[in-house]
Amino acid sequence: MNPILALLVLIPLAGSPLSYLLVKRDRESGIAVTLAVALVTLGLAVYSFWYVYAHVPAIGDYTLMGSYQWVSTPNFGIDLLFGVDGLSSPLILATAALTVFAIIGSRRLIHGGSPPYFALLLLFEGAIMGVFTSLNLVVFYVFWELVMIPMFFLIGVWGGDKRRYAAMKFMIFIFVGSTVMLLAFLAAYLDVSPFSFDIPTLAGKIPDGLQYLPLLASFIGFAVKLPVVPFHSWLPDAYSQAPAPVAVLLAGVQSAMGGYGIIRISIGLFPYAAAQWAWAFLLLGIVTMFYGAIVALLAKELKRMFAYTSLNHMGFVLFGAFATVISGNALGMEGAIFQMFVHAFTAGSLFMVAGYIQQQAGTTEISQLKGLRNTMPRTAGLLVAAAGAAMALPPFGSFLAEIAVIAGGIQANAYTGVTVLVPVLTGGYLLWMIRRVVLTPAAEHFQVRDMPWLDAATLAMYLIPLILLIVFSALILTPAAPVAQWVVHLTGGP
Repeated sequence: MNPILALLVLIPLAGSPLSYLLVKRDRESGIAVTLAVALVTLGLAVYSFWYVYAHVPAIGDYTLMGSYQWVSTPNFGIDLLFGVDGLSSPLILATAALTVFAIIGSRRLIHGGSPPYFALLLLFEGAIMGVFTSLNLVVFYVFWELVMIPMFFLIGVWGGDKRRYAAMKFMIFIFVGSTVMLLAFLAAYLDVSPFSFDIPTLAGKIPDGLQYLPLLASFIGFAVKLPVVPFHSWLPDAYSQAPAPVAVLLAGVQSAMGGYGIIRISIGLFPYAAAQWAWAFLLLGIVTMFYGAIVALLAKELKRMFAYTSLNHMGFVLFGAFATVISGNALGMEGAIFQMFVHAFTAGSLFMVAGYIQQQAGTTEISQLKGLRNTMPRTAGLLVAAAGAAMALPPFGSFLAEIAVIAGGIQANAYTGVTVLVPVLTGGYLLWMIRRVVLTPAAEHFQVRDMPWLDAATLAMYLIPLILLIVFSALILTPAAPVAQWVVHLTGGP
């Protein structure tokens, strides 16, 4: 048994109380230790990512698997079953990298109540790692629920003026969705003989006629997290009220949990029903893409605009995944997995830039921000670059991701080619924002300081993976191919 995946979960979880004690004793040295824990976790994530790329698993298989007995009775058993493949390994890497960036950004942007804040960041990371590595539905659900706890406090304590409302709304939506999802897990357990909660055992074993309601229940739980219209109304409040480093994790990592769950569980465990209802889910993805882009056009504040941009981008994930289910062509699914990875860094860069603007200018209202190219040139440059990634412009990997998803959709049905208008809308409102915020003359009374060079260099790190992946896209797409073929096989494709 390989211990790497267990360590990915245990190290940040064990580091959480240690971080609390050390930051409480001495803030700077405590943050340094917190960052060291995150860097060790990032090292393990890089190793697991590279291992999956170098040892691409066969269709439906996993690598670095480990199993540890948790509950064992004559009639009931639960194993701590861990494994990664081309779906989970890029999300693990994105989680570890964004946690490191969030800790570095929090050093300057977060002041009051630091000890619990940094402890909650590591608790969040450990729980997310558990979601992406667990192959047992009960353990998956435990970590899924655990993610909600630190995020509730991170928003509710360190957020903006309406933080309590945003945190409570977030909690209600996520908790109700996950409760409905649990019913799907119980149905899956009861529908196979012998009873099992292990995902590899359940895949392809649930009778066709018993898949419809569990599919719907699981989809609702994951659609809230992704999120998908109409389960999205918590998103603009949570994203806009969360402090910038927390919004990075919300938009970049937590949203990917929804896409991961839809592919791994909703499609993977209920493939027959997923194939029957694929058009409905694909249309929901298209609606989410257009809705996010259109509503972002009306946004008057940077964080809300970026929140709806995130909604727009995650619609691509749902669209691409079910395009593969319909067409039997792997391209849409490969693009969806690629999109989840590049979206993590794109959304992270947007929200972190917005956080620095808010810290220095005291606002993110677009109408009040003028002439940043003169007053905050480094910040303005990073804002333009992050917006370029969000617009899916070359040389950013988001260009390839969106092209792959749209091409996969056209293979399912030529009429879905209308989705090529979504990047056009995205480019329209982001260019409008750049013109208002960056290119207009600065107001005489608007005096702000630019971000330090070290912070600018750290923020530029968000964009480096996006630029590298335009050339080295095989790092994501090669391991993703067996996952896509597994979906095609399960759903009856050629």
